[in-house]
Amino acid sequence: MAVFGEEFDVIVVGAGVMGSSTAYQVSKRGHKVLLLEQFDFFHMRGSSHGESRTIRSAYPEEYYYPMVMESYKLWEEAESHIGYKVYFKAQQFDMGSSEDKRLREVIATCQKYSVPHEILDRQQVSDKFSGRFDIPDNWVGVCSSDGGVIKATKAVSMFQTLALQNGTVLRDCMEVKDIRKDGVKGGVWVYTSNGEKFWGKKCVVTVGAWTTKLVKTVSGNDLPIQPLETMVCYWKIKEGHGDKYAIGGDFPTFSSYGEPRIFGTPSMEFPGLIKVAVHGGYPCDPDNRPWGPGMALGSLKQWVEERLSGLVDSGEPVATQLCMYSMTPDKNFVIDFLGGEFGKDVVVGGGFSGHGFKMSPVVGRILADLVLTGEAKGVELKHFRIGRFEENPEGNFKDILHH
Repeated sequence: MAVFGEEFDVIVVGAGVMGSSTAYQVSKRGHKVLLLEQFDFFHMRGSSHGESRTIRSAYPEEYYYPMVMESYKLWEEAESHIGYKVYFKAQQFDMGSSEDKRLREVIATCQKYSVPHEILDRQQVSDKFSGRFDIPDNWVGVCSSDGGVIKATKAVSMFQTLALQNGTVLRDCMEVKDIRKDGVKGGVWVYTSNGEKFWGKKCVVTVGAWTTKLVKTVSGNDLPIQPLETMVCYWKIKEGHGDKYAIGGDFPTFSSYGEPRIFGTPSMEFPGLIKVAVHGGYPCDPDNRPWGPGMALGSLKQWVEERLSGLVDSGEPVATQLCMYSMTPDKNFVIDFLGGEFGKDVVVGGGFSGHGFKMSPVVGRILADLVLTGEAKGVELKHFRIGRFEENPEGNFKDILHH
């Protein structure tokens, strides 16, 4: 337990996957870290819980490719320290209309970075996956090797355990209400709603769907990060076909471009079930969520029936889970100094837009670099600066919201 009056090199606010990864990275370098979480550790109210997340290097935005490739190495490095696996390899399969702009950008990224990939027509897709995918004649499939599944809650636990082993102090049920600059000795004071306060030389804020609220309180800045409630669906594989979809075989993690935008993983966490879900959700207040009833599933059911060749029961998902996205207008992350009176003493990581989990090891490394040295090596942060919203603060969410 942190004792009143104890001082820290870095206080990390928010113990989801990004904060836990950051605490690990900072503590690994020998610094004294406090990791605060507003709810219980491993709670299910945010964006870091649950069974699985996909990882892939074939990205429409080519600047994410080096970050994903570094993350692969950092996932395996962390696994080697903890002694168990959280990252399970698979192929990645992207599909969509041959005219789809985002899919064409995926292909361009593969070409730019010499990522081994195959571009397949309908018949070739059917042949490669033994009839498990059926795409329309005017679609193409793109198959690459760098896919896989991350065990989500297990990954958060791994980073926290490694941070703890490095001397990090972990405190949950500690809702941070304010962060204030210490005008006398420098550093910052972090205040919690139960009346405790902690001093740190520096602070990192990684509070997911609560980022806009906390940053507004602390600095007055309005960040256009919109919390969305999204629903993950699991579907029953028809009798006798379960093994064809299991992780460890040749069935890929997959992504379908166009409307609706769909993603899925091999059968892993629930034997006989496959995860297929829509990438998107409904705007919500993270402190007053609807908790469902979720999105209209008509187009998703149709996709499951048609694209998975009738081998998966498309009547209804047999299990669902609710999760949070933190969407920025351009779907890019926010990784930057809070600025203002805080200068470089407070760093913000947020707006991971439903696709950041896979990159949490490298995001943790970048946030650690920023808070400890004032700069991040080996990454171009211009895409992630807070200042990019000043010209277009409202942004445009039409590609991701479902009405």
